[in-house]
Amino acid sequence: MTGWRIRDFHSADMDAILHLWEESRSAGVEPVYALAEVLASCQKDHAVVAVHGETVVGAAVARAAHDQGWIVFFAIDEGWRNHGIGSALLAAIEGRMAPHGLTKLSTLVPDAEHRVDALLNSGFQDRKHLRYFERDIPVQRQEMGLLSELGGRLMPRNLWSNVGGMQREKELLERRLVLPLANPDLAEQYGVVPPRAVMLFGPPGTGKTTFAKAIASRLEWPFVEVFPSRLAADSKGLAGALRETFLEIAELEHAVVFIDEVEEIAAQRQGEPPSPLQGVTNELLKIIPAFRERPGRLLVCATNFIRALDTAFLRHGRFDYVIPIGLPDDDARHAIWQRYIPSEVAAEVDIARLVETSDGFSPADIEFAARKASQRALEQAVFGAADGGTPAPGPSSQDYLTAIAETRTTVSASVAQEFREDIERIARL
Repeated sequence: MTGWRIRDFHSADMDAILHLWEESRSAGVEPVYALAEVLASCQKDHAVVAVHGETVVGAAVARAAHDQGWIVFFAIDEGWRNHGIGSALLAAIEGRMAPHGLTKLSTLVPDAEHRVDALLNSGFQDRKHLRYFERDIPVQRQEMGLLSELGGRLMPRNLWSNVGGMQREKELLERRLVLPLANPDLAEQYGVVPPRAVMLFGPPGTGKTTFAKAIASRLEWPFVEVFPSRLAADSKGLAGALRETFLEIAELEHAVVFIDEVEEIAAQRQGEPPSPLQGVTNELLKIIPAFRERPGRLLVCATNFIRALDTAFLRHGRFDYVIPIGLPDDDARHAIWQRYIPSEVAAEVDIARLVETSDGFSPADIEFAARKASQRALEQAVFGAADGGTPAPGPSSQDYLTAIAETRTTVSASVAQEFREDIERIARL
């Protein structure tokens, strides 16, 4: 067969590209790049086609990345192989990309693809001992603008693993929240409805905000924190601004939405005439059911004073779980102390004694004591050296013990007792 020619891609060729892509798959060769990526590059980057008459019989699609070009799709109709079309397509696409000043043109080929003569004949080298890795980006480009407007962000991917200790809480959150949300098909198979809203409660400084961020990190979903105090300044009023914010959040594909100190806008409704905040509570009570209707999002509320919340706020149908986040146990305190002790002196510090002495400390208390000890050791090293002494390499066990003794704990004995009572009376696991 003769009479084929090479030309630039036209928008009318889209169906032909789709046909070639599907033909590759039906032949047992899964294309490296997804169809959406190939079609996008056809329109925005570089693409050439081989045609016989008006019929597309081959295509090459490529994009430039800095000084390197990547061929994202290269296919020839089965009936037009071995006619020199492949080499011509490769030469044409290289010519189209020449103005970019590329130093290298590369392509990734599936293991099952054995028809690579056109590549070899065109001077491409088969790089041995290379493996291809890919990772899906959790937030698409079109969502980034909205996420920025909402003040949201993607949390570091290692945040979950960096939560020190608290294994009991982590395992509970992993099983109840992360497992069904990250595996919705598997959850459906077992009849599990993924949670849509969860309440975290506990004394101040126990890490509720950290856990909310860690859940977003574990799911790789955007984290959006809603600040009622900021919304209150909106001309629409707090209730109106809250409603509009959740409407904007609904446009995101996935999101972990966090409201801290939620008792400020969901306190017990009482008094005559109704206070202005009762309207906000009513609005929030209407927002949550609407929020729950769409998959791919999770509302996390946190409170230090769960007894202050309106009784209608916590009922079944609004929050799937009401989870206590308490003071760290021995293992958790050990992990938290390790996070703040410099590696240069870690072997010399009696961490077991610090764990024992800091019983009843919250994570925030431990962080305060650790930083106070480091500051004291730094000042002693600088000013002690000025007086002719030999500076220590870092904080000592005594520095930490002194800081612990001087730290006033956030959670009093009475608050800790109330928390235990709340677990028995209110927690829903």
